[in-house]
Amino acid sequence: MFDEAKEARIRPVILCGGSGTRLWPASRESMPKQFAVIFGDRSTFQETLIRVSDPAIFARPVVVTNKAHRFLAEKQMKDIGIEADVILEPVARDSGPAILAASLFLEERTPGALAIVLAADHLVRDVEGFRTCVKQGVKAAQAGRIVTFGIQPTQPATGYGYIEAGAAVEGSAQEVRRFVEKPDAATAMEYLNKGYLWNSGNFLFAPATVIAHYQAADAASVDLVRQAIAKADVDLDALELQQEAFEAARKISFDYAVMEKTQSAAVVPGAFGWSDIGGWDALWDMSDKDENGNALQGRVTVLDSANNYVSSEDRLVTLLGVEDMVVVSTHDAVLVASRESAPKVKNLVEKMRASDIPEANTASRMYRPWGWYQTLEMQGRFQVKRIVVYPGGRLSLQKHFHRAEHWVVVRGTARVTVGDIVKEMTENQSAYIPLGAVHRLENPGKIDVEIIEVQTGAYLGEDDIVRIEDVYNRT
Repeated sequence: MFDEAKEARIRPVILCGGSGTRLWPASRESMPKQFAVIFGDRSTFQETLIRVSDPAIFARPVVVTNKAHRFLAEKQMKDIGIEADVILEPVARDSGPAILAASLFLEERTPGALAIVLAADHLVRDVEGFRTCVKQGVKAAQAGRIVTFGIQPTQPATGYGYIEAGAAVEGSAQEVRRFVEKPDAATAMEYLNKGYLWNSGNFLFAPATVIAHYQAADAASVDLVRQAIAKADVDLDALELQQEAFEAARKISFDYAVMEKTQSAAVVPGAFGWSDIGGWDALWDMSDKDENGNALQGRVTVLDSANNYVSSEDRLVTLLGVEDMVVVSTHDAVLVASRESAPKVKNLVEKMRASDIPEANTASRMYRPWGWYQTLEMQGRFQVKRIVVYPGGRLSLQKHFHRAEHWVVVRGTARVTVGDIVKEMTENQSAYIPLGAVHRLENPGKIDVEIIEVQTGAYLGEDDIVRIEDVYNRT
């Protein structure tokens, strides 16, 4: 019988440190796929948090993310009303050190609790089916096993690793006989016929169990991650790991560091509509489609077209007489590919990076702790930006050496500081900031402030900022 009192002690650990280039241009280093809205109305990070929000099963989550994405993660948590402890990675070291850090953190804060580790960029269509699988894995995790969730395959997919399950162990779990790497098409069909499971890469365990297994395999990295936690900077609910120690830990996936070495691995089979959204072709598979097999999102119109994936952030996109295509339009880039070649998008991104094309990594909309800005137009000596400041948000008190700025408020009430003058401005009012003037923009109201900024000068780079005072500790 499932024990709800014990289950309520499960601490979700949400890993959201990757960048996901296979979903370019929606996913980039500045806006990784777990934070982008690519399926439905919320990000997969938000959907993952909601999935583990049932207080009868789960306790307060822990979010592990790169420090560069801290404020983006916190804003998305605030938007759905969920709070969490946040562990900030100063550098990416793959999933092994990230899960180890979360395990050490939880063993100190909530000893004896179970942890469930989930990737923030996965999609689950059947939430209740997922929660049922979690409950079925509790007994095995309490018995000292590291439980993973194996997905019952729907096709001979070559993009997933597989699990060969063995005899039944505690509860509904089965022993893991072996993990196998991503197969070719013929081997994938063989695995499908033999009843192998897709490896979802999500885990349920007692943190002490993982710490012990990691210690046996790589004691040096355990010591280093302990040091990174002990020397961490703490800011409200965020723990920023000490960089020197964390960077010295071995960069390795959790599968290689622990799962493929342990004799305590168990698997719970499930069929809850799971996908790791490995590319645009996978997203087409998961999406609802029209009568001609087209998956459409945003302002899209198609005619005499079939089996396409089409997504648009803002502009109208039209398709006529084409099949099996992927068309993705964002604010600053457009991808057109055959669905068959969609897995090669990451190679396209690498080619752009080699040519120093900035859109390979950076989107036109850039998020900051106070809000976001988007470049609308940029020429030799001028730039036009759209700037949105959240309620209570404050840009740093700053100045520029090479540019002047002109602000026009188009929404909300802004508090503007220029030199010694502080004034509040509403829609259709404007302010001029001369070159070298100390200035600040704030939002004292209850709704977003939106301004249009026109910059003029000899140099318009983002590094032409001298921060004099900053509530977000960026000085």
